[in-house]
Amino acid sequence: MYRMFATVALVFAATQAQAKVDAAQAERLGRDLTPLGAEQAANADGSIPAWTGGVTPPPGYQPGMHHPDPYAQDRELYRVDVSNLAQYQHQLPAGLADLLTRHADYHLRVFPSRRSVSNPQRIYRATRENATRAELIANGNGIRGAAAGIPFPIPQEGMEVIWNHILHYKGENTHFINNQAVVINGNSNLIKRDRAIYYVYNREGMTTAELDNTLLYYKYVVTAPAKLAGTALVIQDPLDQVLTTRRAWRYSPDSRRVRRLPLLAYDSVQPDTSDLATADVVDSFNGAPDRYDWTLVGKQEMLVPYNSYAVHQKGISYDQIVLPRTLNPELLRYELHRVWIVEAALRTGYSHPYAARRFYIDEDSWQILAVDLRDKDGELIGLQESHPINYYDVPMFGSTLETLYHLQDNNYFVDGLDNNEPMYDFDANLTPRDFSPQALRRSGN
Repeated sequence: MYRMFATVALVFAATQAQAKVDAAQAERLGRDLTPLGAEQAANADGSIPAWTGGVTPPPGYQPGMHHPDPYAQDRELYRVDVSNLAQYQHQLPAGLADLLTRHADYHLRVFPSRRSVSNPQRIYRATRENATRAELIANGNGIRGAAAGIPFPIPQEGMEVIWNHILHYKGENTHFINNQAVVINGNSNLIKRDRAIYYVYNREGMTTAELDNTLLYYKYVVTAPAKLAGTALVIQDPLDQVLTTRRAWRYSPDSRRVRRLPLLAYDSVQPDTSDLATADVVDSFNGAPDRYDWTLVGKQEMLVPYNSYAVHQKGISYDQIVLPRTLNPELLRYELHRVWIVEAALRTGYSHPYAARRFYIDEDSWQILAVDLRDKDGELIGLQESHPINYYDVPMFGSTLETLYHLQDNNYFVDGLDNNEPMYDFDANLTPRDFSPQALRRSGN
């Protein structure tokens, strides 16, 4: 049987919640809590071990390599499929249970739990400082008193947990090439993109005074297929997206013009996704949280994607990974981990295909690992999953592959396929000037 931990949402009304914790509470970080706020100890039966600092690079690893699997010798503990679903359903997101029911040949390979998350020491120090000074502002649409680290390592409400995900450490300057796949009626189409991200919030030496309501800059250029090659996009992302709207520009090689997009947020559709992905599902959730009411349900032990090094390995063909109805289950790894559960309900007056969302957020990293998606009638219509690894050369923990399953029509969307591309460059030479509309036109040529 699973354990439900400390259901807190009903205790704190929105008007009473205090984001800051006192110095005595903050002292728990690095003691009974990890430096990022997770429970440091193992669970009761030891199936989730204690956190002891996270993974370190295996012998022979050099930056620039596809990250070898440090847990390749682990043996599979058991499998979950439709035949034994009832035994494990209480540990599965509803969408994942639905996926197993719909596809009799799909299964989960469950391995020993490995608490691999590690971040730079400066992120731990910044998180400790944030704990006693960070707070939500503008009805939760922004934060103040935080920079670099996790803003709310000891959260008291759902919106704080979501902000922890949005702001968890992902490096500073990253250049990478990967592919997304749109899978419709069993047929997949790949789009390759050359991408770059300049993170502002997490930068070394960043202070609250220097943030200036800026989160990150993002750019991509499509390099394949030929009919889309040269198409480019740039985004300037603020922290408080209600105070300052996200700005986005798109370059079309057909017209050779850069045009400002009116809105690339919330339920607007991501370009080149065949209507399968809204703007706010990138990295499982991004952007302003103002259109939802957020409820912190509590913490629970769940089977979730984790340490997904097998599907990350160099040289695997994309058609081995992307099957007609699902990702290849033989390349995926699931583990038992404690996750925060946060529910989001669409506020009156707004529309979105996902009127209700249930998020499963890793306690160690604050990365969203899975999301159940429901429509306005409460019907389960989608499942998002993030398949993460610890990029131990940075170090940081994030998804190597993201999926969004449309459960009713069996179509799905995949982003992050990089097995046959150069590995991410986490020391790319980037500046904010590389993310202007003028730079966008140069990139598309």
